Amino acid sequence: MFNAVIDAPFGKVGIRLEGEAVREIVYLPESTRNVEPDTPLARQAAAQIEQYFEHASTKFELPLADVGTPFQRRVWQAINEIAPGVVLTYGQLARQVGSVPRAVGQACGSNFFPIVIPCHRVVSSSGIGGFAHHGGDGFFRDVKRWLLAHEGVPYT
Repeated sequence: MFNAVIDAPFGKVGIRLEGEAVREIVYLPESTRNVEPDTPLARQAAAQIEQYFEHASTKFELPLADVGTPFQRRVWQAINEIAPGVVLTYGQLARQVGSVPRAVGQACGSNFFPIVIPCHRVVSSSGIGGFAHHGGDGFFRDVKRWLLAHEGVPYT
């Protein structure tokens, strides 16, 4: 199912490839079994994600699958330009891309490449906001909190 599953400070990260591109990155619970990277690209993706866990300023250089709608890709490109340690609200990002906050939130939640496309840097105007189409507290919001704290932006 995954080409690699690696340890993360908040659980595990699964990496799925499609041909010569990363197709999906998934947050997984601690109980998930590790999978050694099975291709050079899976090793490269795992190494870059592990590097990010050590240094939040890591720049990713991975071939990403051509997925998502044109609007989602436009939002993801704008998210890619947010520096580590900086957050924007859904409304701020919506103004940048000429849209509305709800649509930007949906595009964030549909991100196939979390960490690499750092959708955790987009928050609600009233708090941390949802994450990966999951509202409320729980595993995914804890992951978002960890990622933001790792970048020096603690959210409760």
